[in-house]
Amino acid sequence: MGHLKKLGFFAAFILPALVVAGFYSGSYWNFSAIIFAFLIIPVIDQITGIDTTNVDDSRVKVISEEKYYRFVTYIWTYVQLTFVLWGCFVVTQGKLQSPITWIAFVLSFALVTGGIGITVAHELGHKKSKLERFYSKLLLMTVCYMHFYIEHNRGHHVYVATPEDPATARKNESFYAFWFRSVFIGYLHAWKHERDSLHRKGLPVFHWKNNMIWFSLLPILFCSLITGVISYPFGTIIWQVPLFFFAQSFFAFTLLELVNYVEHYGIVRKEIAPGKYERVNPLHSWNASHLISNFFLFQLQRHSDHHANAIKRYQVLKHYDESPQLPYGYPTMILMALVPPLWFSFMNPRLEDWSVKIYQQAIPQ
Repeated sequence: MGHLKKLGFFAAFILPALVVAGFYSGSYWNFSAIIFAFLIIPVIDQITGIDTTNVDDSRVKVISEEKYYRFVTYIWTYVQLTFVLWGCFVVTQGKLQSPITWIAFVLSFALVTGGIGITVAHELGHKKSKLERFYSKLLLMTVCYMHFYIEHNRGHHVYVATPEDPATARKNESFYAFWFRSVFIGYLHAWKHERDSLHRKGLPVFHWKNNMIWFSLLPILFCSLITGVISYPFGTIIWQVPLFFFAQSFFAFTLLELVNYVEHYGIVRKEIAPGKYERVNPLHSWNASHLISNFFLFQLQRHSDHHANAIKRYQVLKHYDESPQLPYGYPTMILMALVPPLWFSFMNPRLEDWSVKIYQQAIPQ
């Protein structure tokens, strides 16, 4: 992998820098990160085009072990933790003087903690290293979505593209209907996975080893600690801190669910026996190998290979020509998903093409 491409993964750090710069510049500058993510990146994506190059098979193992790529994600963990602490502090400084600047700041902030932070948490949460898994949980704590660590790995990756997966959007299902199912049913599924795990160990549900108890409490405790530290000098609770923390968390995990919606809309695996489905392969996720947006998302858009090979590190994920392809990168597709008629008009014909391809594969040649 070329040196310029390696440096490209540091592009993600542009967004928190824009949020900080926008805050101190004041007023409508707080929209800088949003404009950059949803206007400038898509334009550059269209100019630079699709990157279909893959790491040579003979080099995959070597590049997978390069510490540089882990270093980028490790650094992001500390940057996000510092970023959240900074955000909780600065909302008390009186610079956000109108509702519009509050909204702009919170949305821009969530773009960082959700759009990139949860992406990094997702990458780290799939790895065997205890340190990487710890960093994954730490990042998810900052957006009140720690159950994702359980449901995504034990649920979504097992049941993706089946009716059993709440994080797979159905055909003609709007994002808004999908959001309720994915958020609430996903949370309940995480409790079920943890309950089943404890029962196999002969332990009750209400046990200190139940991760879901900790995952539900830790974000609240984290926010309470920050609120207490910031409020102490004033002698009163500074309400802006919990308001900001939970608001940015809400929009952060909503952004995650938008990504989930885009990645799996309408895709269904064949049921080969009652309750049993064909093995996940690169045809079972929407793919988008747009060069620039993939730098910002650590190649999450090469989602087809990720689901076929979940443990693969982001730097060696492959592009597959045969995978169903999104017409644009995630930033553009997310905006389209917010307008259901527009989304259906773009995606349903592509979903039909995918269905035909799957059907043709099943016909003996």
